[in-house]
Amino acid sequence: MDNRLMVDGGGRRHRRREVWMFCKAQLSAWLASVVDFLVTISLVKFGSLFYLYATFIGSVVGGVTNCVINYGWVFHADGCKKVHVAVKYLFVWGMSIMLNTWGTFALTEWVTGMGWMERLPAYYADNMFIVSKMLVAVTVAFFWNYSMQRTFVYRNLNFRRIFRKGK
Repeated sequence: MDNRLMVDGGGRRHRRREVWMFCKAQLSAWLASVVDFLVTISLVKFGSLFYLYATFIGSVVGGVTNCVINYGWVFHADGCKKVHVAVKYLFVWGMSIMLNTWGTFALTEWVTGMGWMERLPAYYADNMFIVSKMLVAVTVAFFWNYSMQRTFVYRNLNFRRIFRKGK
C-alpha cells in the first residue's frame, strides 16, 4: 500500500477530530455564555447590581459551567488529575474573567461617553453593557479561551520532565 495514502488518511482523521473538538468546545462555550449572560443580566435588571460586578459574577458562574462540560465531554481529560486541571483552569479562566470584566467596562464606558449616545432613548444607553459584553466575550473566547484550554488546561503535561529536558 502507498504510504502517502496512509499518511493522508490519518491526517484527514486528525483534522476531523480537531474540527469536532473545536465544535464541541464552541457549544460548551455557548452554553456557558448563556449561563453567564442570564446571571449577569438578572443581577443588573432584577438585583440592581452595577454591571461591572454583575459581569464578574456571571463570568465566574459561566466559567464553572464551562470547566465541568469541557473536562468530561469536550477534551476527555479523564486521564488528567482534577487538581491539576483545576489549578490550570483557574489561571486561564482568571485571565478570561479579567479580560471580559475590564473589556466590557472599558468598551461600555467608551461607547456611552460618545456624544451620539445622548440622542438615543435611555433604554438603549442603559443596556449598552450587553452589546459590549457580547463583543468582548466573543473576542476573548476566540483569542484566549479555546487555545489555552486545548493546549494547556486539559493536557496531562509533566512539568518536571519538561524542565529537566531544558537543562
